[in-house]
Amino acid sequence: MILTPTNTDNKMKNMKAPVFTEKAPKPVGPYNQAVKAGKFLFVSGQLAIDPKEGKIVAKNVTLQTRQVMENIKSILEAAGYGLKDIVLSNVYLSSMALFDEFNKEYAKYFDNEFPARATVGTELKADVLVEVSIVAYRD
Repeated sequence: MILTPTNTDNKMKNMKAPVFTEKAPKPVGPYNQAVKAGKFLFVSGQLAIDPKEGKIVAKNVTLQTRQVMENIKSILEAAGYGLKDIVLSNVYLSSMALFDEFNKEYAKYFDNEFPARATVGTELKADVLVEVSIVAYRD
């Protein structure tokens, strides 16, 4: 569900509005799952949290990547977007040694029209192997 005013004049279309869905993990801090701003959707970094259980899934990067992408997909759909609308992904891996395994699963979510992407290795929360944030655009 996206929270937006019912007025559809141009001024209202361009305002920013938070997005929330029960099909993705609830925020654990002072942030939104996503924010729609004009034609852009900014999705907060998603971890491999099962939205029903509220816990990190598995300890392998393939399964974690799958859960992260499913969470992103749910948020996109709640806002009226799809995976094809992603223009930028920011990927954080707990180790760059996971890069190839991550790429194999991540690529399954796109039909050879990949978004721009930055990938970095960094320290993540305990048991978290991957985090992904995205920017989507829909005309």
